[in-house]
Amino acid sequence: MALPYRAAADETAISEINTTPLVDVMLVLLIIFLITIPVVTTSIKVDLPKESNTVRETKPENIVVSVDSMGRIFWYDTPITSADLGKRLSGVAFKQPQPEVQIRGDGNADYKSVGQIVSAARAAGITHVGFITEPAAK
Repeated sequence: MALPYRAAADETAISEINTTPLVDVMLVLLIIFLITIPVVTTSIKVDLPKESNTVRETKPENIVVSVDSMGRIFWYDTPITSADLGKRLSGVAFKQPQPEVQIRGDGNADYKSVGQIVSAARAAGITHVGFITEPAAK
């Protein structure tokens, strides 16, 4: 004999979301991410460069062209014009081995003056152009 099912007056349907499983899943994901993040960020071995300041010696065959804060161009210690610079660079471009043009630009000099030197060196066929700087103060 089967008993008839009757809903009791105090039994009502639960209309709220049960958040307990959601919190459990989120905690498990959090733990997994906390464990795997250090492994992911350090899994690739890379040899990073060490900071060093090596002194580069100037060879006698290198050419030093300077630009002062007023934009004047100097071949070693002799002031020259842009046209004369191009002629001198063309004259030394065919030496073997080709000399390096080292540019000493004042920090307050216009870029135009330094750009003229780079452009003249390129037009003359000079392939090695370097900039002389001072290391930053620590």
